[in-house]
Amino acid sequence: MLQGSLFDQADRIEETALGGLDGLRRTELGAGAWIDVLPGWLRGADALFELLAAQVPWRAERRQMYERVVDVPRLLKYYGAGEELPHPVLGQARDALSAHYARELGEPFTTAGLCYYRDGRDSVAWHGDRIGRGARENTMVAILSVGAPRDLVLRPVGGGGPAVRRALGHGDLIVMGGSCQRTWEHAIPKSTRAAGPRISVQFRPHGVR
Repeated sequence: MLQGSLFDQADRIEETALGGLDGLRRTELGAGAWIDVLPGWLRGADALFELLAAQVPWRAERRQMYERVVDVPRLLKYYGAGEELPHPVLGQARDALSAHYARELGEPFTTAGLCYYRDGRDSVAWHGDRIGRGARENTMVAILSVGAPRDLVLRPVGGGGPAVRRALGHGDLIVMGGSCQRTWEHAIPKSTRAAGPRISVQFRPHGVR
């Protein structure tokens, strides 16, 4: 069950709204990689979480892991370019990010991948979004988090360097840019602490997965 944020006073989905992007703060990670973070970008994030959890047609996946097939520890839904998103504010977020990063990115964000982490047992292992152009080109991945905060952890590819940790939820935004998908990797670790449900919305340009 989601424990709502004390700082988000928008109780109804009709009150959901984005703030400005002027408050983004950049952290240089090295090797041409960086992250921008903006806490609480989305007002009414808890109401949006409830709508997405109930109405998105979530899909459970199974994947080959060495000699066996295992359940993917989260639920998924992917929206390709041109597909209608489950709430208008997500389209507004994608458009606002495209406009803000137009000069650096040089192209719009076009797709939205949703991940539903139901509790602390759900996770995603270390990876970079390197399917497609992200394996050879600088790009951006913007993640809007709704629901309870979970740690997103970043480290240099292969480890061997200090990790960067950000707790994201309740409308927080993080943008990973530059060489981040090639030279760094990120994960949502499992948590032994009581962890409420969280949904992340990942906006990507065409050809980046």
